[in-house]
Amino acid sequence: MFKYFPHTEKDIKEMLDKIGVSSVDALFSDIPDKLKRPDYNVPNAYSELALRAHFSDLEKKNQALTIFRGHGAYDHYTPSIIPPLVSREEFLTAYTPYQPEIAQGTLQYIFEFQSMITDLTGMDVSNASMYDGATSAAEAMFMAVAQTKKQRFLVADNVFDHVKSVIETYAKYRQIDIVTVQSHKGLVDRTDLKNKLEGASGFIGQVPNKYGLIENLSDVSSILKENGLISVIYADPQTLAVVESPRKMGADIAVGDCQSLGVPLSFGGAYVGYLATTDKLIRKMPGRICGVTKDVDGKRGFVLTLQAREQHIRREKANSNICSNQSLMALWVTIYMSIMGKNGLKQVNDLCYANSHYLAEKLLETDLFEKAFDGFYIKEFTLKTDLDVEKLETYLAKKGYLFGHHLGNGYVAFAVTEKRTQPEIDQFVSLIRGFKK
Repeated sequence: MFKYFPHTEKDIKEMLDKIGVSSVDALFSDIPDKLKRPDYNVPNAYSELALRAHFSDLEKKNQALTIFRGHGAYDHYTPSIIPPLVSREEFLTAYTPYQPEIAQGTLQYIFEFQSMITDLTGMDVSNASMYDGATSAAEAMFMAVAQTKKQRFLVADNVFDHVKSVIETYAKYRQIDIVTVQSHKGLVDRTDLKNKLEGASGFIGQVPNKYGLIENLSDVSSILKENGLISVIYADPQTLAVVESPRKMGADIAVGDCQSLGVPLSFGGAYVGYLATTDKLIRKMPGRICGVTKDVDGKRGFVLTLQAREQHIRREKANSNICSNQSLMALWVTIYMSIMGKNGLKQVNDLCYANSHYLAEKLLETDLFEKAFDGFYIKEFTLKTDLDVEKLETYLAKKGYLFGHHLGNGYVAFAVTEKRTQPEIDQFVSLIRGFKK
């Protein structure tokens, strides 16, 4: 399979004639002129050599930053073995091959991905990956609404901002009413939750939450179940290697983003989400599930099962039309989890814990920051400052450092992974001191 497909002028003319278009420019006629870049003159064609040189020149414009920001996308280490394996032509396809007679390898790694996700979350079953964590959360909302037949869903205000935005976008076109449950000292306000239960289908909380705090939501799940609601927990799978699983906290559905499992930041993607649930809700699950069986000769084989997508059943009966070659990214994190193992995942968290607490201590020593909340955290924490955060962020970026995520009102969430070194942390703090002066 070639990675570069040049088209001749004859090829292009035949394609344009086929669709009844006079020129390539006509393909972009629906884009408003104000959105087009007049200074971006795209040549008719590049040779492969020229194209590689062009991208190399673009790459040189990138500025590498030492990252102290998270909020759902973390600068974790990517083992060097993963990219060459994922790039093999058996895996790097235009679309996920599902036919069991020719795709046993693909189906097997999907099955392994599901198995590892259920191991981390403690749930009964996982689907074969989602676009990302935010869409996984939105699909969990649909599951709760479908199960309870109630068009109201509760979202904790300490869930990541982008996750809440995607949930609200999905809800708008299904006429689902989104209600925010407030937090108190960075944690879910149980009193506010109880006051908003009536008529709701479910609730989503997050571990660790957007402030970095790790909260035991077991009592929240109990409150929800007593009132007939679905409990959804959005959890970082990397952190689940060392904290209580969503299942032990009483979750009916566990969702999250697997980016933290060795997937590079890559300017925002491609990432991959997970969604796992109990046997009770398995038929409400979106996407597809890979199962293991035996063929006519009694040999173990893998097949897709319980396919609740509109490609397989009537559209009005489908749970979701989520589909893409996200299994390629599922393979990425499957390889990561396989080579790291349980001990490796624990070691990553140990290093993150040590680094994040070291940075927090050093920042507090500057007297430019104060603790925002009390509570347990591993790699992400929130401090409060009176500094001009926007100017400080610009200043640090010019020095090669990416400042924490500004949550508003002087609250800043910092993330420190296993990749950060003590000299990097010390230099980061020193630059902040210099900015004040």
